[in-house]
Amino acid sequence: MSEQIRENKMGVMPVKRLIVSMSLPMMISMLVQAFYNVTDSYFVAQISEDAMTAVTLAFPMQNLMIAVATGTGVGINALLSKSLGSGDNASANKAANTGLFLNIFNYILFLVIGLFAAAPFVNSQTDSVVITGYASDYLRVVCIGSCFLFSQIVLERLLQSTGRTVYSMISQMTGAVINIVLDPVMIFGLFGCPAMGVMGAGVATCIGQMCASVCGIILNIKFNYEIKLSFREIFHPEGHIVKQIYAVGIPTILMVSVGSLMTYLMNIILGAFSSTAQAVFGVYFKIQSFFFMPVFGLNNGLIPVLAYNLGAARKKRINEAMRFAVVLAVIIMCLGTLVLEVIPAQILSLFKASDTMLGIGVPAMRIIGLHFPMAAFAITLGSEFQAFSRSVYSLIVSLGRQVVILIPVAWLLSLTDNVDNVWWSFPIAEAVSLILTVVFFLKIKRDIVDRI
Repeated sequence: MSEQIRENKMGVMPVKRLIVSMSLPMMISMLVQAFYNVTDSYFVAQISEDAMTAVTLAFPMQNLMIAVATGTGVGINALLSKSLGSGDNASANKAANTGLFLNIFNYILFLVIGLFAAAPFVNSQTDSVVITGYASDYLRVVCIGSCFLFSQIVLERLLQSTGRTVYSMISQMTGAVINIVLDPVMIFGLFGCPAMGVMGAGVATCIGQMCASVCGIILNIKFNYEIKLSFREIFHPEGHIVKQIYAVGIPTILMVSVGSLMTYLMNIILGAFSSTAQAVFGVYFKIQSFFFMPVFGLNNGLIPVLAYNLGAARKKRINEAMRFAVVLAVIIMCLGTLVLEVIPAQILSLFKASDTMLGIGVPAMRIIGLHFPMAAFAITLGSEFQAFSRSVYSLIVSLGRQVVILIPVAWLLSLTDNVDNVWWSFPIAEAVSLILTVVFFLKIKRDIVDRI
């Protein structure tokens, strides 16, 4: 009965209200995450510019952990939902418990990286001994505590796979809020806690993820009655289940990890100018999440609407959903452009920017901000790729935007010996990726939508 109600809502509720109702919880959750990202960097920046740069250089490895966790979670989600839909609860339980086992394996991988490769990884991006010390300490802590990141993400995916997105949001917000509260306590040594500096930010992150994991376990046990977690099944994984999880999960891992490669290479290019340029890039990356995250949340709500109405052969609702989502995304991103064009100095000042940092950062924000509206179009149109099982198009566009176009253009512009020119690589890469997205979108429209 509940499934029928959900299907009626997807096919009958007015499209605009439907998209808003499905997207809003995810948009709120992602905004909280964006707020945490900015707050975390804000407190670190109060230590010094070098500390801010250190966190920027650690980010590619952190993002790689998120990529592996997210991809594994997507694979678990797909297999679990499929099993539940066919009434195969036994396979659903195996998918959930095998996913938790894979977390252990993934954790061991990044534990080894944290213990033995943190310093070499940071050294490949900077020559500064001070920055290397800060970044290595921070990265070592988040790698050693990454077990909580992996468990948090997978436990949230288990809730999402059975339609309990509100509980997933509660888990994520719990971790983010605790992290925000603990950041100043552990960085600066408040209320009797020893001052740990940059390392304290890493410890706060791990504690927040631990609390989110505990919250996720409780919510799964108490409310996710379709799934039964068992220690015995966790440690008896089945190979064919692992293969099915990663058949879906590996493309997602590759898509998300493209961001790690992009930030790593961009850090190297900017490092040839100064560590201040790297710090500016780090600040931008945090600020842009305030505008990109809601658009990604909108996309997450749009995809099932498109997929359902494709199955129901309702072309009019598909087109209406796309038009509304594009307009909403463009409005959000135009607001982002406006903010970066009008108050870049005030934004940078939140991160204790020096005159040198302001000199590099103000033009950087204004130049990069120009590509936001184009990104809104590309991201929203790309939702059809996933909804209509053309995820390979998303991977191609993502690779083109973040690596194949952006990095070579940034490197070529760096040869002018003017760091301001490097920032133009973002609008250039976005313009090319938008063209590519439109080509794929029109192909899908011709081959799928127009034939409904």
